[in-house]
Amino acid sequence: MRDKEDELNRLNVKVAVVTFENDFLARCYVEDTALTWPILIDTTREIYKGYGMLAASFWDIWGFKTWQVYFKEMLKGNKPKKSDGDIYQRGGDVLIGPDGIVRLHHIGEGPADRPSVEEILRIVR
Repeated sequence: MRDKEDELNRLNVKVAVVTFENDFLARCYVEDTALTWPILIDTTREIYKGYGMLAASFWDIWGFKTWQVYFKEMLKGNKPKKSDGDIYQRGGDVLIGPDGIVRLHHIGEGPADRPSVEEILRIVR
C-alpha cells in the first residue's frame, strides 16, 4: 500500500490503520514501521465487531496461504515476527467513499487474505 502512496494522495484517498493493541504497542508499531498514516486504537474492538471481523479459526491463521506468504518473505530475507497480540482477531479492509457509503468490505480469512492495492485503486477510480 505504501508503494502506491503517491497515487493514493493524487486520488485523495485517506488511509487509517485500526488496531486493538494498547497505546504503547501501537506507538511501537508506528515507530518500527515508520507509519505516517493515522492509527486508530480500538481496544474494545467495537469497529472490528461492527464490520464483522470476529475471531478466526486455527486453520484460517495457520493455513496454506499464510505459510505461502511467510515463505515468500523468508526468500526476501525477512523473518516472521512473533506477535504480542491476539493472532486470532480477523483483519480486513474497508473502503468508505466520500458520501459515507462502504465501497469495499473485505473480512480476511487469515493474515495473508487481503485485497490487492490494485483492486482497491480500481474501486477508487
